[in-house]
Amino acid sequence: MSKIKLLLDVIGDLRSLADSLQAVADAVADNGTAEAELTTTKEPEETGKAGKTGKAAKNTAKKDAKAAKQEPEEKPLTLEEVRAVLAEKSRSGHTEEVRALLAKHGADKLSEIDPTEYPALLAEAEML
Repeated sequence: MSKIKLLLDVIGDLRSLADSLQAVADAVADNGTAEAELTTTKEPEETGKAGKTGKAAKNTAKKDAKAAKQEPEEKPLTLEEVRAVLAEKSRSGHTEEVRALLAKHGADKLSEIDPTEYPALLAEAEML
């Protein structure tokens, strides 16, 4: 039984690592996109009004890139993320409560639950 628990812990850690790597890859990709936009919108600076417009466009692009970094998009919860939380709750002695939550949402297994209900299910599981 302890070997199975260790394997489940390793699997959970691997999933967490994969999520972290995905977040890093997304951040690097977003950073590369923001830099590409800055270089493509950069206009040659001229004297007079046109030069000021080029600088203003550059500043606006920088502000937009910063705003995008500050407001990350909320990704919908995945089956794996919810499963990891419920498995941890089950391992910590809340197996019956987890089963009751699944039944409350009209399913015997997590895979039978509608993905739109994942946030509510996860919020209820966090209360355990």
